[in-house]
Amino acid sequence: MNRYLTLSQLGDGTYGTVVLGQRKDTGEKVAIKRMKRKYYSWEEAMSLREVKSLKKLSHANVVKLKEVIRENDVLYFVFEYMQENLYQLIKDRDTHFPEATVRLILQQILTGLAFMHRHGFFHRDLKPENVLCSGPETVKIADFGLAREIRSRPPYTDYVSTRW
Repeated sequence: MNRYLTLSQLGDGTYGTVVLGQRKDTGEKVAIKRMKRKYYSWEEAMSLREVKSLKKLSHANVVKLKEVIRENDVLYFVFEYMQENLYQLIKDRDTHFPEATVRLILQQILTGLAFMHRHGFFHRDLKPENVLCSGPETVKIADFGLAREIRSRPPYTDYVSTRW
């Protein structure tokens, strides 16, 4: 983690805290998710659903996992930085998006989902907070903590959601 500066907290969830970080050598902004539980081996960390799915999914509409760091039994995921989530993009507007913008946003979400499904994954927690944006022009699916491989064995949980 010594390659990154921590700038501010972006969010806090059930499994981890997300901060805005910056690479010291390039100045690139990143989102760093610090997992709350301890991981005592690299194998344990790499077997997480989020890691397994994102290692296999490289697409313009799926958030990019840049790096996984395990330091002192704490696990960090380094992601590309996106300005906001879809809920934040929509909630502060005084007017509705034009139809063309809504189509663009939906097209990107559906393209990302189609890619995931073609590669054997389903998300299971798709909601506005898990769709990251840099304006309506760039939209990416994020938070693969509940993702499952379609080829994985049942039983699948028939009701999956984030409770708030």
